[in-house]
Amino acid sequence: MTTSGAPTEPAEFRDAVQSLHAATVRPEIEVGSIRPPQRLAPYSYALGVEVRPPDESDPNQVPTDSTGNAFGRLVLLYDPDGQDAWNGTYRLVAFIQAEVEAALAADPLLPQVAWSWLAEALGVPDGDTESTPPFGADLPAVRALGGTVTATTSVRYGDIAGPPQSHQLELRASWTATGADLSIHLEAFCDVLASVAGLPPTGVASLGSI
Repeated sequence: MTTSGAPTEPAEFRDAVQSLHAATVRPEIEVGSIRPPQRLAPYSYALGVEVRPPDESDPNQVPTDSTGNAFGRLVLLYDPDGQDAWNGTYRLVAFIQAEVEAALAADPLLPQVAWSWLAEALGVPDGDTESTPPFGADLPAVRALGGTVTATTSVRYGDIAGPPQSHQLELRASWTATGADLSIHLEAFCDVLASVAGLPPTGVASLGSI
């Protein structure tokens, strides 16, 4: 097992990791390398992604376990021999967790809406599991998209700090990338995180070195 940076890594994996550094993300979103999971693939790389208010942003620190109200992880798995379930050699595994308002949490369609944000960002038609965007389209080509969305409500009792009730949304998904340029996949992931966090439309800033 290895993470990014070892000279023994295949050039294809190193190129894929480097392409993540070319992504552009919103200024409210912070991205940093974190320890990837082990034993899921011969090669892996992981990013921690977090939404914070501008006055609380610290571009030099993105914790694995965030205290922010919206954060996630994007893990790149690479198997040179491919895996049948992947239908390819690059697999991206995404996790997003965010606090949501009570009115939104009460909407029974919330999981469906959250999943539609991901599918739309990846260019996957409703009810399908893959996309083949036309040449020149600003969308990734993906296969074997799948995942779950969970909405929960926590109620605090006794001497525990925090609001009496809180509502969380969790999205877990994975998909196969058909090419080694993964910048657009990270950008799509960040778009979903921004939607889940309720960020208003805004400009973007270059991610640069992470």
